[in-house]
Amino acid sequence: MVLKKISDIIKSASEAILNNDQLVLAVLALAVGIISGGAVIGFREGVSFFQNAFFGTADERLYLHLATLKWWQIIWPPVVGGLIVGVLVRLGMPENRPQGVADVIEANALKGGRMSLSDGLRAAIINAVSIGSGASVGREGPAVHLGAALAANIAKRFNLNRSISRTLLGCGVAAAVAGSFNAPIAGALFANEVVIGHYALKAFAPVVIASVAGTAISRAYYGDFPAFTVPSHAITTYLEFPAFILLGIIAGLVASALVRAIAKSQDFSENLNLPRLLHPMIGGLVVGVMAIWLPQIIGVGYGATEQALMGNFTLVLLVVILVGKIIATAISLGFGFGGGIFSPSLVIGAMLGGAYGIIATSIFPQIGNDTSAYSLIGMGAVAAATLGAPISTALIIFEMTGDYQLTLGVMLAVVVSTGVFRHLHGRTFFTAQLERRGLDLKGGFESGLLRAGRVQNVMQTDVETVSPGITLSGLRHRLQCSLSGELFVVNDDGVLLGTITLADLSESAFDPELDHLINASDVARASPPTLKITDDLEKALKVINDSGESLIAVIRDDESKKLEGVVDERHVIAAYNRALLDSRHEEHDV
Repeated sequence: MVLKKISDIIKSASEAILNNDQLVLAVLALAVGIISGGAVIGFREGVSFFQNAFFGTADERLYLHLATLKWWQIIWPPVVGGLIVGVLVRLGMPENRPQGVADVIEANALKGGRMSLSDGLRAAIINAVSIGSGASVGREGPAVHLGAALAANIAKRFNLNRSISRTLLGCGVAAAVAGSFNAPIAGALFANEVVIGHYALKAFAPVVIASVAGTAISRAYYGDFPAFTVPSHAITTYLEFPAFILLGIIAGLVASALVRAIAKSQDFSENLNLPRLLHPMIGGLVVGVMAIWLPQIIGVGYGATEQALMGNFTLVLLVVILVGKIIATAISLGFGFGGGIFSPSLVIGAMLGGAYGIIATSIFPQIGNDTSAYSLIGMGAVAAATLGAPISTALIIFEMTGDYQLTLGVMLAVVVSTGVFRHLHGRTFFTAQLERRGLDLKGGFESGLLRAGRVQNVMQTDVETVSPGITLSGLRHRLQCSLSGELFVVNDDGVLLGTITLADLSESAFDPELDHLINASDVARASPPTLKITDDLEKALKVINDSGESLIAVIRDDESKKLEGVVDERHVIAAYNRALLDSRHEEHDV
């Protein structure tokens, strides 16, 4: 009897725990943090493996090793690496392109937090090869994509609803950022600022748990050290604040130049009359040749960044690396290498800040002589503007360097640079990438609901069809009896030939003398608006709005044009409203 009571108590407690969504989400967030933290370690080790295979060293200060190599030993790694990347992308990636942070944002906004694990793993290999072979790209964006893909797979395995899946996606992002930078606070804020898009407690709490777990795993492997070792800085006079503001303005302009250069490089690459898989190899050749004279531009570039922070570069070298890194990054990303934008923006910002500091302190010695402090501020200003994440980027800089003395300077420059960039572009680098693919996140949540629905789920199969040979009198009778006022002309094989409304008959509708002279094929619109059976509801609404028609024919595919049914605007709106109500219930239940 006692054992039965104990068993009932345990069973009741277990059911209570499993029915507590917040507790379950916290446990899953912890699991995601641990797994993503381990994945970041695996990815970084993969980058080191490929870098060692291509260049003979796994040292992050790669540019120092390049000085000991012959010119051909510098060129061949990015060329061969580019060819490998091109082949892997062509054979294994959707849309024949690498994936990164923009795809995570798309998954959160438009796909309910769903991502493919197999695509995530293939993307990680492509990105590791890209970085290891010397492409001027970053490793943090790929780590974020991998962490998000792993989190999405956990959500899929547990069949979680849309709201929890999106939160877990943010957990994967937070853990990846925290593990990459040894920055738990910044990791949590980056996930909410860039991916989730809000700081609601129900999402923020599990994200923090994942971020802390990811950091703990990373620290257990790498130790608790800042990413860069820099001398201590301090603001010695308030006269420096105008200098920080001006640096922020220039940083916003430089970030804008970087993003525009990447877009121009993509345009140039797309217009090349060569197989797509060869484009990364061509980009690798250009980067490799540049690296013969300017080795600081190759790879992630943290070695060069640290030297700038230490104040070890001359003004001329800082400017040359700044320009060279922008060009190398634009070519690497524009020509199809995988990788992120964060690390290059840090390098560019450090060079900009260092050069600015040398010039500013020489003209206005009253603001001090600590030029390397401006390198740190420049890092944050350029990176924040490029990513569109001022809060988390400022915290990343603090946690990466351990230098909190320049807090006010970094914050001020970050806010100004982000404002300048937004004024020039009106969107972030990642949203610009999505818009380039034809994706508009302005609708955000609503667009995601429409994209989740399919035409085949709302279409009607009882279509009012006529044969192309039916006479005008037959058409007149059929239209009078039609419930929709529209007839679809199909041949014996069910192929759509056109549509007919009363307006299409024009004056012929009232001339009985033409009854046996005109048939359906004579008056049908030969190219009516259509939808494919696989299209989503967002496209359905677009076609309906663009055509001004409420009834759209649905075909199997563009080749066969076989009529499968029709879509009514009312049914599309009704499906959207049902999905909206269901999602609101999910949000309320979490």
